[in-house]
Amino acid sequence: MGEVDATVVGAGPNGLAAAVTLARAGLKVRVFERATQVGGGSATKELTLPGFAHDVCSAIHPMAFESRFFREFGLTERMRFVTPELSFAHPLDGGRAGLAYRDLARTREALGRDGRAYESLLRPLVERAGRVADFTGSTLLRVPPDPITAIAFGLASLEQGSPLWQRRFSEDAAPAMLTGVAAHTILPQPSLVGAGAGLALTAYAHARGWPVPIGGSQSIIDAMVEDLRAYGGEVITGHDVASLEELPPSRVTLLDVTPRAFTRIASRTIPTRYRRALERFRYGAGSAKVDFALSEPVPWTNPALREAGTLHVGGTREEVAASENAVTKGRLSESPYVLVAQQSLFDDSRAPAGRHTLWTYTHVPADSTADRREAVIRQIERFAPGFRDTILAVSSRTAVDVARHNPNYVGGDIASGAPSLRQLVRRPVLSPDPWRTPIPGVYLCSASVTPGPGVHGLVGWHAALSALRHEFGTRALPDLSPREPVRGGTR
Repeated sequence: MGEVDATVVGAGPNGLAAAVTLARAGLKVRVFERATQVGGGSATKELTLPGFAHDVCSAIHPMAFESRFFREFGLTERMRFVTPELSFAHPLDGGRAGLAYRDLARTREALGRDGRAYESLLRPLVERAGRVADFTGSTLLRVPPDPITAIAFGLASLEQGSPLWQRRFSEDAAPAMLTGVAAHTILPQPSLVGAGAGLALTAYAHARGWPVPIGGSQSIIDAMVEDLRAYGGEVITGHDVASLEELPPSRVTLLDVTPRAFTRIASRTIPTRYRRALERFRYGAGSAKVDFALSEPVPWTNPALREAGTLHVGGTREEVAASENAVTKGRLSESPYVLVAQQSLFDDSRAPAGRHTLWTYTHVPADSTADRREAVIRQIERFAPGFRDTILAVSSRTAVDVARHNPNYVGGDIASGAPSLRQLVRRPVLSPDPWRTPIPGVYLCSASVTPGPGVHGLVGWHAALSALRHEFGTRALPDLSPREPVRGGTR
């Protein structure tokens, strides 16, 4: 293989975001991916039966609309999304449910007595959703680009991430909804970081919604690969990189890997102090994934739940908190919190005519070998009696299986590192430019680096911009917008 300007290891969303950005800057880019299919956590596969397309990890994409990288990239112009009017729902016993419509006013009405309190908490963030995304989408070791948004976000997070969370609401639907979203983080509940992440995602739910990509999460990856190749980049699959010394000569190398993998790949060249900092990086609890092929939609007791793309299944705020707190203490929950997505209700390409898919995962201790299919089925049946009778086939993966599929998910940690308060600012090291390593020309661009987990491409984008500044002497932002490349150059 000939020389290139830039080498990227890992063809997940962040690795590809880095590659696209560098290619648009006019560099010759080559990407190496250990798997035979690109996408990492955003791949889509037939996991159960022929014709049933299941998202391997990521499923619903709030950041597809709000990420600065995806906005610059024009993702919504390159592929199709459908955005449910009911962004997410939270079933409760007795056929009740918390319903988070894209329309905040409609959500307020559905919440009854707590509607006004819910709206007053969320409206300042919903009206500034794009600014919230920009504030949380980079290192926090900087002056906030919009101090008013930062203050509003901080105050709301402090309330919902502390015992103060008990004071705002008088009924159980609104607090369950907020904790259901916060529990995405796999952190103790309540927690400041969990509340902040949950409030940001909830704001996006009421701003532009939580979109479902037509054809699966793989469609996002395919759009990025198509652009990369159009600008001269190449992707080599089935190539596991064990050492930096294996890579072809290039001016810059970006690694979509965890700190643990980085210390192995670059073992001979990492300065001792930096190595010790990376060794202090901590990984979080794991996830067990269960996918279903169904003969019909889930028979929810509350029919409104069929309108939701995403559901948080686990009961009241107190029940969800108990489940998540058990996991963070190293125990399996007998009544687990289950994150559910029913994409085939909105995208008929996911299953044969009349059939459906159901995407679920639940949290477990790191390195758990527990098969959680039965626990997930029982929890869904609690709110959808007869669900078991609709199941045609099941694909169940333990946390160990999840880690085996994607080495960035250490111990099954799909966040690629605990999103704790300490690691919110020290991810993976304390630096205003955490993407740059002490090794000349080498950068980290995985979800283990600021701004952390999620399908947003921001880590790769920031890492590429840092590389362009330091290795190529340019602060210009490459134009990522959809356009046709000119033969022999770019327009």
